[in-house]
Amino acid sequence: MQMYKVFVNDKPIFLTTEMVYEENVRCFPLKGVDLEMVIKNVAKDKWDKVYLYHPNPDTLLKKFKKKIPVVVAAGGLVKNNKNQTLFIKRNGKWDLPKGRVENGETLEEAAIRETEEETGVRELKIIRPLQITYHIFNRNEKMKLKETHWFAMKSSYEGKLIPEKNEGIKKVTWKNEIKVQKALLKSYANIKELF
Repeated sequence: MQMYKVFVNDKPIFLTTEMVYEENVRCFPLKGVDLEMVIKNVAKDKWDKVYLYHPNPDTLLKKFKKKIPVVVAAGGLVKNNKNQTLFIKRNGKWDLPKGRVENGETLEEAAIRETEEETGVRELKIIRPLQITYHIFNRNEKMKLKETHWFAMKSSYEGKLIPEKNEGIKKVTWKNEIKVQKALLKSYANIKELF
């Protein structure tokens, strides 16, 4: 069974290749679903568990993406030489640096550029790709799907951390393992998926 999680305000909508028959669960065929109605009900906490079903694992995600404009982004889970993790604080929540992929840019280039711009950290090196996360956001009264490609990165940078203020970033910091666990309590569900 193929499954994806698409977050709406930290609540997942599950994309699945199998119909789900459970109490208090809503399962809709992806083909004819009113996606806006589903998203609104999940966002307003009216529905708890929602599944969107399509039998073909190869086209499940493609068919979902046809129903909503997609913004492709890339970001980094960055560790330094002390094994600390780089975090940013935006909108009162701990997050990881990420941003939109520009035209002509690879995912890796975008992840490094966005991390540098949002945090001031240099000397970034990609170790390996991590998973892709999905969340729905509202921009100018239009719902969009953000597809974020994450990369594990390393940096030996020990210079000043500079939050990108015009992106709403209030703070940039390195966190040890204990502080990472605390930060995740005040983070987003799709960020928790990376740890």
